[in-house]
Amino acid sequence: VQLQASGGGLVQPGGSLRLSCVASGRTDSGLDMAWYRLAPGKEREFVASISLSGVSTYYTGSVKGRFTVSRDNAKNTVYLQMSSLKPEDTAAYYCAAGRLGTIVAPGPRGRNYDYWGQGTLVTVSS
Repeated sequence: VQLQASGGGLVQPGGSLRLSCVASGRTDSGLDMAWYRLAPGKEREFVASISLSGVSTYYTGSVKGRFTVSRDNAKNTVYLQMSSLKPEDTAAYYCAAGRLGTIVAPGPRGRNYDYWGQGTLVTVSS
């Protein structure tokens, strides 16, 4: 499975961005998907995750109410809609995919996810 993330960029505080992650390859068995981020000097941090059906979603506390994770299985794509962005959201954002059930047991810093994208940089600054 290959993951290609896109949609990052420079945005002012309070602005919005939508990240996309397209999965290709052996996706027919179904995958849980997640977003993580890595800021300079910090460890990789969980942001949001979504089950195959899209029914179950999880968020880290700092983004609840501001970020929304969704997916379009027909397009093998997961999205992260980010609103009310803050400077502390600045980071490289990575999408991850794993076998069904990974979202309830992702492991430290997402180590149980099997596949990772290349990351897309989000910079929130005035």
